[in-house]
Amino acid sequence: MSEEVSKRAEEEAETPDLEQGQSDDSSDEGDASGDTEMDFLRSLFSRTLGLSPGDKVLDELTLDGVARYILSGKCKNIICMVGAGISTSAGIPDFRSPGTGLYANLQKYNLPYPEAIFQIDYFKKHPEPFFALARELYPGQFKPTVCHYFMKMLKDKGLLRRCYSQNIDTLERVAGLEGDDLIEAHGTFHTSHCVSCFCRKEYSMDWMKNKIFSEDIPKCDSCGSLVKPDIVFFGENLPARFFTSMKMDFPRCDLLIIMGTSLQVQPFASLVSRVSNSCPRLLINMEKTGQSEFGMGLFAFGGGMDFDSDKAYRDVAHLSTCDDGCMALAELLGWKAELEEMVKREHALIDSKDAKKKDKEANQSSRSTGAEPGKTDKTE
Repeated sequence: MSEEVSKRAEEEAETPDLEQGQSDDSSDEGDASGDTEMDFLRSLFSRTLGLSPGDKVLDELTLDGVARYILSGKCKNIICMVGAGISTSAGIPDFRSPGTGLYANLQKYNLPYPEAIFQIDYFKKHPEPFFALARELYPGQFKPTVCHYFMKMLKDKGLLRRCYSQNIDTLERVAGLEGDDLIEAHGTFHTSHCVSCFCRKEYSMDWMKNKIFSEDIPKCDSCGSLVKPDIVFFGENLPARFFTSMKMDFPRCDLLIIMGTSLQVQPFASLVSRVSNSCPRLLINMEKTGQSEFGMGLFAFGGGMDFDSDKAYRDVAHLSTCDDGCMALAELLGWKAELEEMVKREHALIDSKDAKKKDKEANQSSRSTGAEPGKTDKTE
């Protein structure tokens, strides 16, 4: 039995089921998790069998209990795990919602199956569908949400250890989180690289954006191969930093906030099991997720969240949109007015920058056509 459990636990960490583009990176993850495997198994058994639960940190398993814990001063290393659900209010579709999700609306690209648009082998042969989709969803066309700015507020108050994101929209960066604050588990549009293993030339986000919106298939200036944004496709490795950082971050975590994710995609979903047995875990989502039945939990499938049993002692589910949940928590913390002002100020700044950019582009266009800026050829 112990050998079977060990094998299953290793498989969970080494066999991701990709959603936005994830991969099998057994070598990197094996190095990073090898010395924590025994702790992971001990934690797995103790949670599943109820042998040695951690200390109860929250005075009640509610959002109010979480707020009181944060305000107590005992909570100094918060980790946020976020998925597509934190960006839907910005106008970016999630992946799996029936009817409205991204996978449900890809018929126009004539794909053999929806996930093919993020398959590396398919991309190398047929890059056109991916870049057509990228034009629709390209970063820079959307504003961060209340949820994004709540995480920025956690950073400003010295409480955020790290944000682990499944998203590729870069809205965490737009909201003010920097590279060191983020683990972009499924990659990012922030940089791009030539797909040739003999070249791998790097390109900037602006370079890629110009190519995408000019409807050119991006090709490497050096070797002529395709250039792809550094998002992780099916069949590619997750960033090595994902594995090395989780090894350092999760043992130190004293509050895990999980928002807008189905916790169905590995190895990302398994991160919920890497905090200590005493670490409270708050889920802000439209539905409960990450729970596992006894047998599934025993063999290390699922996150093992326990919201409702008589053994529940640290997991809290707040069922709402991510924005509403973050605003409710901010109100309990006495931060609501500050968060509302941050969102208003930052959105106004983005609008101002967009307006100036449009004016600049209009003036450049006018100069190129010989028209006076702000004037047209029409006479009254």
